Amino acid sequence: MDTAVKRVVWGVLSTARIGIKHMVPALMASPLIEVRAIASRSQVSANAAASALGIERAYGSYEDLFDDPDIEAIYNPLPNSLHVPVTLQAAAAGKHVLCEKPIALSADEARQLQDAATKVCIEEAFMVRHHPQWQRVRELVRGGRIGRLRAVQVFFSYFNDDPGNIRNQLPMGGGALYDIGCYAVLSGRYLFDCEPCRAIALIDRDPALGTDRTTSALLDFGSGLHLTFTVSTQSCPYQRVQVVGSAGRIEVQVPFNAPQGAAVRIAVDDGGALDGSGVTVETLSAADQYRLQAEAFSRRVRGQAAQGWGVDDAVAQMRVIDALWRSESTGRWEFVG
Repeated sequence: MDTAVKRVVWGVLSTARIGIKHMVPALMASPLIEVRAIASRSQVSANAAASALGIERAYGSYEDLFDDPDIEAIYNPLPNSLHVPVTLQAAAAGKHVLCEKPIALSADEARQLQDAATKVCIEEAFMVRHHPQWQRVRELVRGGRIGRLRAVQVFFSYFNDDPGNIRNQLPMGGGALYDIGCYAVLSGRYLFDCEPCRAIALIDRDPALGTDRTTSALLDFGSGLHLTFTVSTQSCPYQRVQVVGSAGRIEVQVPFNAPQGAAVRIAVDDGGALDGSGVTVETLSAADQYRLQAEAFSRRVRGQAAQGWGVDDAVAQMRVIDALWRSESTGRWEFVG
């Protein structure tokens, strides 16, 4: 790693848990990055976070962070409904933005970022694309290890029915599809390396919260490629991805919340026996997917790497989610686009 290049100076929006527990430590561990400021709507909260994390500057408003001329890149983990408007504010101030998923609540909203993305780097923060286990799975698929790819199956769930949690607040963009279903959609797009043409969904909503607590879907990627998934915010914690081909299968055991800095395993099944005796396990070395994501983004800020997954990719992702919402209303297949 070339550490001679000037470090990118980052600022963090809010004291959200994902930032404090995952992203900020990952940023601070990188020789390519300096975390110089954190902002909150409360000066007290910003001061406390800055003190606990060892960050130099604390701001009591997001606008004060954007006005800091030393800050080059912003990490935006705000509630889903604030992703686009606050990212646009940051971009207008000349800041590059790594924005948490989903980048918007619809494809039309995501398109509002396209003009700004011609002036600064804007990317949706799907950290899984940077983890070696996902890169290895795609390498195996492309290399024909499981024959012709047929289907991807995803299950992702946790239990949280707290009405005070933003993940359960409909106006804030809460619910299973936005929060974790986006990972399932991404899994198909990443492994099939194409976009789905149509989708159909079955959605169960919490009668009190109004958010989708369990969403299942079938996506048709054409050429016989199928993605199926179930995501739930009110089921026992569990996650798995099955990648099935004509001559084998790959199981990703902890696909989305891979432990930071710990080894992970993927299982490759040659399909020779139903009892699993044909399974071989690959152990991949420890990695921090949040750090890898932030470093890749920082390299793009410095012009050291080609554009990764920009706003056009985020718009394509949201088109799929839009189709699933339409399917909830119509009860039919909906075309993506």
